[in-house]
Amino acid sequence: MLDISNAKIAQIILLAHEFDRAEPELRAMLDGLNEDEAASLVAVMWVGRESFGPEEIEEAKRTALEEATTPTADYLIGTPHFADHLESGLEALGISALDEEDEILGGGGD
Repeated sequence: MLDISNAKIAQIILLAHEFDRAEPELRAMLDGLNEDEAASLVAVMWVGRESFGPEEIEEAKRTALEEATTPTADYLIGTPHFADHLESGLEALGISALDEEDEILGGGGD
């Protein structure tokens, strides 16, 4: 379904929540995504802000690939609340963003 790992999305969410401190690291991570990873990430954000439904994830990914005219880092960082939209998008797709974030932070296994 997604061409990017849940863990990578969770890392991006965590960095985005710490934007003031982590902007260079966030930009580097976003700039390092391949085209398919970037399209999946944008698609998840679109699902989270309800531009697409979770059942439309494949259409959202195709649209993201077709409409990619701005670098992904600039597009996402310029989108208000994009980390929250990523979290909501994962949840809509049946993936627990919090579980993924906890795993990264070493808090998994409650």
